[in-house]
Parts: sequence; C-alpha cells; structure tokens
Amino acid sequence: MAPPSLSTLPPPVANSLTPEEELYWLALRLVPGLGTRRSAQLLERFGSPQAIFRADPNELESCGLNGSVARSVASGCSFDDAATQQELMRKGGAQLVTLGDSRYPDRLREIFDPPPMMFARGNVELLNSVCLGVVGTRHPTTYGVAATERLSADLARAGLTIVSGMARGVDTAAHRACLGAGGNTIAVLGCGADVVYPSENRKLAAEIAARGLIISEFPMESTAFPQNFPIRNRIIAGLSAGLLVVEGAQYSGSGITAKLALDQGRELFAVPGNITSKMSWGPNLLIKQGARLVQDWNDVVVDLPQADQRLLIAAGRQRILDLGGEGAAESSAAGGASNQPEGQMPEPQARAARRVLQHLKPDTAVHLDVLVEAIDDMSPSEIIASLFELEILGLVRQQPGRNFAKVW
Repeated sequence: MAPPSLSTLPPPVANSLTPEEELYWLALRLVPGLGTRRSAQLLERFGSPQAIFRADPNELESCGLNGSVARSVASGCSFDDAATQQELMRKGGAQLVTLGDSRYPDRLREIFDPPPMMFARGNVELLNSVCLGVVGTRHPTTYGVAATERLSADLARAGLTIVSGMARGVDTAAHRACLGAGGNTIAVLGCGADVVYPSENRKLAAEIAARGLIISEFPMESTAFPQNFPIRNRIIAGLSAGLLVVEGAQYSGSGITAKLALDQGRELFAVPGNITSKMSWGPNLLIKQGARLVQDWNDVVVDLPQADQRLLIAAGRQRILDLGGEGAAESSAAGGASNQPEGQMPEPQARAARRVLQHLKPDTAVHLDVLVEAIDDMSPSEIIASLFELEILGLVRQQPGRNFAKVW
C-alpha cells in the first residue's frame, strides 16, 4: 500500500494551536482503533481534526474506516480522554507538535507512516537540527560503552544532535556522553513523554528535558509496553540523516531500526566489533552488507548528505564566532591536560596513578583483585586511592563488581 499523500494539508505554520484545536488533535489521537496511517488519510481527506469530527459516519466509512471506528469518531467519545491529556500535558510541561506545525521535521514527515502528532518536552527546535541516530544493545560490553561514549561526544561536538531511545545500555551511554560534551540530544520514548523508563534513568530524563528534547507519539502516562519500541524506532530513524549501530545481536531491536533506516533512505553506519562476541554480530553483518565502517566521528560526517554537511560547517563557524576564539583555546588546553593525571595531583600520587593506568584498557574491564596482584609494589589501599583519583579526573570508569576500565 502506498503511503498517504499529505499534499492536501494546509501549509505548516508556527505552532499556534488554541486549547480547542489542541483538544481536537488529542481526541483524534485517542479514537479507539484509529491508527497512524488512517489518521493521516483522514487528515488528507478532510484537512483538519475539526472537519473529521464534523463528518458523518458514512463519509468516514467511504475513507476506509470500518463501521465501529467511524461511529466512534462521529460520537466524539474520545473528547473526555483528550481533556485529561490536556491537563497532563500542562502538569508535565509538554506541548503538541502536529503535522500542521512548521516545527514538525521534514525528514520525519516524508516517511511511510509519520506520526500525526508528537508529545514534546524540551527544546522543540532540535527537531529540525541535523540529527544522527545512535542505537545498540541494552547489554553492551566495556568496548561498546567506550565506543558509544567517544563517538557520541565527538559527533555532538561536531554539531550533530544525537537521537536515541533512552533505553539501558548503548542508548543511555549515547545520551550521557552527548550531554557531557555540551551537545544536543533527543530521546524518543516508547511510553508517555512524562514516563521514565527504565526508572534508573530518572536523572538523565530530567537533564534531557532541561537541555535537550524528549518526544513520544504515545499519550501522556502511557506504559512502556514491549510492542511500543519497534514502533518508536521508526521515529529514531526518520528524524535522522543517518543511523549509527554500535553493538547488537544478529536479531535485535537495533537491527530492526537499521532496516527501517535503510527503508527510509538513510545513511547507515556501524562500529566493527570482536568477531567472537555475539554483541558484534549485528554491526559486523551490517558492514558486510554495505554499512559504512566507523572508527572515528569523521567517518560519519563525510558520508552525510551534502546539505547536512553544509549546515554543520555553518554551525561550526557560528560557534567559533560566539566563542571569539577563546573557548576553543581553553577547551584545547583542558583536553591536553585531561590525559595527564600528574598535572592534577602531587608527583608521588601521579606516579602511582600512572602505574595503575598502565594496567587498564578501554575495551576490557579489569577486576580490582587482578590489579592488586599485577602491581605487587603497591598496597591495595594505594591502588584504590589511585583509582579514585583517576575516576575523579575522568580517566577511569568503575563498573559493577569492582571492575575498572580506562576511558577511551
């Protein structure tokens, strides 16, 4: 079936929905049995939610709706729930971005089944920035976390908005690294925009809402049902100029998102992994099938559409103008010092920290007991103190079970 054309919709305008208009859009979203594509077809036929609800059941059935859904629309049974959603949006600081809104991203508008509306918390203008999707397993290896953090931070500094799903694992690492680099990030949820899933990401969700953007096509307070995540994945791919897959099994959610990205004509990138790790099967297979192998951020940027590259270059020049050249120098100086723990502590402690750092790797976590055995001229308390200092400097990351890895 061909995607519905949206050419008959009124031209997008800046968001200026009155409370009544917002109520009609919400009511359309909440009609039982009315899916995304049918909603788009009705909007194409009638032009607005108000006109849809004014139509009689026979007209609605002529557009392909079955009798029960047509009667549900005509009866207006969803308006009570819509009023509840309006109140939840006010309390949660959310706003509605509809297909008729100029802030609705053109890339997403062009996919097969764009969501007629999205619930948004945060900086909605990010929807029209140059976006890159970053996805992967919920159970990444130490290498996977390091690669995600390094690439997401570098790509964010290059001006890309990192889009992911705020799930455990790679998604969380991508969002955190982006925020840590001072970049922009969008979290696309498989639940309501006011629901935190997983619950341990409560602090991260608050940061993204304050400094980035959280969006969802699911109504407020919607539960994170498993079937919602493949649905939301098409939005991650649809928003993005390209999709970067870090780690994932051969048949996984990241593989589904990669297929959606290909179907939508997006650039596909993958980080190669250890051939003996099942978490590398997904990206390694994508590389065999033609995805761009990524070793650093530049491998991504050079393969983006030229229009997006020009936007990134323009944004980079603007950042230099805004900083007046001083910020870049300060950042460079800070970056140069970050790999030198001896410049941040007295020399005896620095020597001990260097010894410990030499025994750590970015791709494999090392247990504390292994470190104690390997560094036999330092006491356990000295090693623990050095690890603590290195953690504070951002050079070492502690993982569950008293395991430690060097930050890449």
